[in-house]
This record gives sequence, structure tokens and C-alpha cells, in this order.
Amino acid sequence: MSDDGGRAVYTVHARRWEHGWELEIESVGATQSHSLKDAEMMARDYIGLALDIPADSFDVELVPEVGDGLAEQARRARAETRAAEKARDEAAQNFRRVARRLHDEGLTGKEIGIILGVSTQRVSQLLKDDARDRTHQERRSSA
Repeated sequence: MSDDGGRAVYTVHARRWEHGWELEIESVGATQSHSLKDAEMMARDYIGLALDIPADSFDVELVPEVGDGLAEQARRARAETRAAEKARDEAAQNFRRVARRLHDEGLTGKEIGIILGVSTQRVSQLLKDDARDRTHQERRSSA
């Protein structure tokens, strides 16, 4: 068990066996689940009963162990996907900023589209999205 900002986090190692999944809950005990889909719920119920605490008063970190390095490959693939999504979001935000700066310099939508390699309609969307981003940033900074 670890503590995540005041809320307990229980790590559950899930290992496959012929009748489903064995769930080893660090510092608590072990239980079983017929499917990985139900593993968190089963672990949560077990922890709640074993420690006499509400099942919604803690977090569960499910760690499926599937062997052959597949768990690590899956973890790495998830991390790469999150990094790619973050890079995509940052690139899109930068694209909107560039469109706004070109517009602020007095370029037309058609000229901006040619420079950025997008249609005039897409330029219009970029400018609207940039205005929305600015509004959200202003609200966050004034809160």
C-alpha cells in the first residue's frame, strides 16, 4: 500500500491461471477473479472487507502480469501513446497560435492557408479554436 496525497493506494498483482486471475494485494492478502475485467472490483471488495473500510475510500492500482515481457511492452506502449497525444496537443496549440499571429499581422485567411498548407475553412477553425483557448486561459489565470 502507498499513500497518494492522503488517499491510500493498494497495488494488486494479477496473475493468470487456468480458472481466471489470482489477485495478490500487497499488505492485505489474496483473492481471485474469473476475468481481468472484474479484477479491480474483486480486489476493492476484498480490501474493504479485510480492512473494514468503505470500498470507495481508496484507490487500486491493478498490475496484470502476463509474462514474456508483455506487461512491460504494454506499459511502454501506453506511455508512448500518452507522450504522442501530448505532443499532438502541443503541436495543434502551436499551429493555432501561428495562425493567430499571421492573422494579427494582417494576412488573409487564404494567405494563412497557403502558408500553413490548409484550407481557408481550416484557418477559420484554427482562429476560432485559438480564441477559445485564450478565453479558457484568461479564466484560469483570473480564478
